[in-house]
Amino acid sequence: MAKQPATVYECSECGWSTGKWMGRCARCGSWGTLDQQIPAVPSAAPSALAPTSPAQPITAVPATAARKIPTGVSELDRVLGGGLVPGAVVLLAGEPGVGKSTLLLDVAAKAARAGAHSGRAPVLYISGEESASQVRLRGERIGAMDEHLLLASESDIGRALGHIENARPSLLIVDSVQTLADTEVAGTAGGPAQVRAVTAALVNVAKTHGLPVVLVGHVTKDGSIAGPRVLEHLVDVVCQFEGDKHSRLRLVRAVKNRYGATDEVGCFELTESGIVGLPDPSGLFLSARDHTVPGTCVSMTLEGRRPMPVEVQGLVVPSSGRPQRTNSGVLSARVAMMVAVLQSRLGLSLDQKDIFVSTVGGAQASEPAADAAIALALASAYVDLPLAPGVIAIGEVALTGELRPVTGLPQRLNEAARLGFTLAIVPERTDSSKLPEGIRVQRCADIRQALESVLPTG
Repeated sequence: MAKQPATVYECSECGWSTGKWMGRCARCGSWGTLDQQIPAVPSAAPSALAPTSPAQPITAVPATAARKIPTGVSELDRVLGGGLVPGAVVLLAGEPGVGKSTLLLDVAAKAARAGAHSGRAPVLYISGEESASQVRLRGERIGAMDEHLLLASESDIGRALGHIENARPSLLIVDSVQTLADTEVAGTAGGPAQVRAVTAALVNVAKTHGLPVVLVGHVTKDGSIAGPRVLEHLVDVVCQFEGDKHSRLRLVRAVKNRYGATDEVGCFELTESGIVGLPDPSGLFLSARDHTVPGTCVSMTLEGRRPMPVEVQGLVVPSSGRPQRTNSGVLSARVAMMVAVLQSRLGLSLDQKDIFVSTVGGAQASEPAADAAIALALASAYVDLPLAPGVIAIGEVALTGELRPVTGLPQRLNEAARLGFTLAIVPERTDSSKLPEGIRVQRCADIRQALESVLPTG
């Protein structure tokens, strides 16, 4: 008589398993995430199978099979490294409502149109969360209508595989992997066992038929991809779709990419007619600079390898009670450090002032390179005098007030020169051999010298 397999409890967040139930996962610390899983009875050891094709020298392996196919969305192609590779499985994860389905429906329509002109098979879009009619309504709104785009609403992986077999598409999009379920696997849809089984089945189809597959994935409250961590190891590319729901800006960045770099970022703007790629997103992050007002300074951040401007605005007003510190788009800890440096090193009396710091257009100034811009914006607001026109400040500010170098300064300055800035405040320890032309560079040892360079009366 075969021995009954032991019961296993598995965490739905990270995939950790144990032989007994626990209230809290010992790996990720999540509460109430251990679900009972019934493992399959192990079969006998597999016998050796004849290979489908003999092993061959790496020099004889054709590279054309891995040639990338553009999606038709240039900003997404930038992140993917040029396009989709046949047989590759891409996981696009993001918060609900950020625009994943809208973006991929646009990608599906453009790929279908391009495929129709080149004689490729149609594109198949499988939705497990919406009906085909709901997907069509979105398609009409964003102009993603094409007869070579096939829609199917399925929540069973078996029927979904049947659609794939019948359509033989050139591109498959599944929205989302957490909504599909395998009737032969224990657990509900979205559970660790189901997600693994569904993803493994789709990966097998992708590799067998050379079919590029894009999967939509949900994220948890802390922003990580929902489901077991093994899901990220099964796919070839993992992309994060990010964006504040109060902002029009959306960013796509590759967390893992077997076919390209992971330091590229794609920029999109959310509009009423869909999501539009932004090859030059600087207009979203800069206010009109036809006149200069106190309390504003621009810095240049790096999103992967992509320099992006960020305008920091500061406001310093007398406090009527307990002083307030309100920030948006910047890290509170770094603002607090800049306030302390201005008080200690420059003698500015900020302890009884309400201080507000914000960025324009929902940009994020989270890296230390924006320290100089934050400090200069607050100092300008304090003395109520504008900085010199065309100024951009790039540098980390130490607690001593020293300006420290940052990475990628030549790329940042090249972008600043392209956008029309005329004066760059940079740390004194900057390699002058790599500085671009078209912008005057002022090296400053500390924040006091930087302020004197752009605000002589300060």
